[in-house]
Amino acid sequence: MANISLTVNKKQYQIDADPQMPLLWALRDIIGLKGTKFGCGMAQCGACTVHLDGEAVRSCVTLLGRAEGQEIVTIEGISDNTSHPLQKAWIELQVPQCGYCQSGQIMSAAVLLRENPHPTDQDIDEAMMGNLCRCGTYTRIRKAIHRAAEIMNG
Repeated sequence: MANISLTVNKKQYQIDADPQMPLLWALRDIIGLKGTKFGCGMAQCGACTVHLDGEAVRSCVTLLGRAEGQEIVTIEGISDNTSHPLQKAWIELQVPQCGYCQSGQIMSAAVLLRENPHPTDQDIDEAMMGNLCRCGTYTRIRKAIHRAAEIMNG
């Protein structure tokens, strides 16, 4: 066990945990942020996606020791009132079916739109390839990413 300092959604946390613990469990079980989901535990599904210094990472395989001292943003930190363009588009287009994968989908899409504000269908498909949706809402996800880009770009 070690005293680990984390900055999550612009708040400082001091936690006593094993540096080898996956970030996901610190976020959910110690800090209490339940929006980031456990899917597969092997970085294959994307349900646990968070931002680590602005990059989309799988928190189920990102160790606390790696996350210490970096800026972590979870789905709860993307906006405090669902005002992020992706959240607006997701609601407007009623993207989720079961909703389990959606926080990871939004977190991956946020990095895509930051890096490419005018993505094509192919850009979206390639960027989102690692995020699985058991309900198969991929066409709605793609449409919502395009809509969020419209909102962001005026």
